[in-house]
Amino acid sequence: MSYDAIVLAGGAARRLGGADKPALSVGGRALLDRVLDACPDARTTVVVGGRRPTARPVRWTREDPPGGGPVAALDAGLRGTTAELVLVLSADLPFLDRGTVRALLDAPGPDGAMLRDPDGRDQPLVAAYRAEPLRREIALLATEHGTLTGLPLRALTSELDLTRVTAQPLASFDCDTWDDLAAARARIREHGTVLDQWMTAAKNELGIDLDVDVKTLLDLARDAAHGVARPAAPLTTFLVGYAAAQAAATGADPAQAVAEASRKAADLALRWAAEAEAGAGPDAAGGAAAEQNGSG
Repeated sequence: MSYDAIVLAGGAARRLGGADKPALSVGGRALLDRVLDACPDARTTVVVGGRRPTARPVRWTREDPPGGGPVAALDAGLRGTTAELVLVLSADLPFLDRGTVRALLDAPGPDGAMLRDPDGRDQPLVAAYRAEPLRREIALLATEHGTLTGLPLRALTSELDLTRVTAQPLASFDCDTWDDLAAARARIREHGTVLDQWMTAAKNELGIDLDVDVKTLLDLARDAAHGVARPAAPLTTFLVGYAAAQAAATGADPAQAVAEASRKAADLALRWAAEAEAGAGPDAAGGAAAEQNGSG
């Protein structure tokens, strides 16, 4: 489904001492870039806040006056969108993933869908809204109060018929304090998730969009290290990537190209290991000579 995205990145970050929160990093990537990565297929992405470098192009805007609060910021972002469905996110969600975004976009709520965190709290800044009722309610609030400045989001969302979506536990984790940031940086390095987090970060840094079979590559690296020499592990995985890129350039499926190159390199490493185990004894030498002479 076609959608636009609005990312609110203009808060005062008072509990962070006024730091530029969207630019703070988790896993070597700015919080804002991590959020932008969760919605790469948005037709238009509008970031409400001060301009800063981003990993992909976005449109920038500010609420008037700056610092007018989330409803005013949402209204400013909405003015730059045209899609019937609008994804609304805060810029401080280090663990938001594409699966959560897709669940929100696919939910059948009359006015949209909002994430509900594991503690049962609604998260209006992790939500997908239908644009028409959202614009209508914002206009009604502006008429009723004379301004949108300082209005809480619940004044808006309480008037909308939204489906609640429960996603993975960390999807709504936000970084409001230095302790939150430290916790996010520690979580991203936890055993069992660190490789997935690292691969995602590295692919984004390198501009690669590819499903990687991590187990296959690790098995290949192990076979090359044990069967040849330890430095062979990184060198072999580099060569596999290069071979896969060449194959993909000729029209092959990238994931299949990686799998095929990995298989060939792993088979080669296992043959090296087999020769090392056999050594150069009379059986091995005799076998090789028999093959060359065509005799048994």
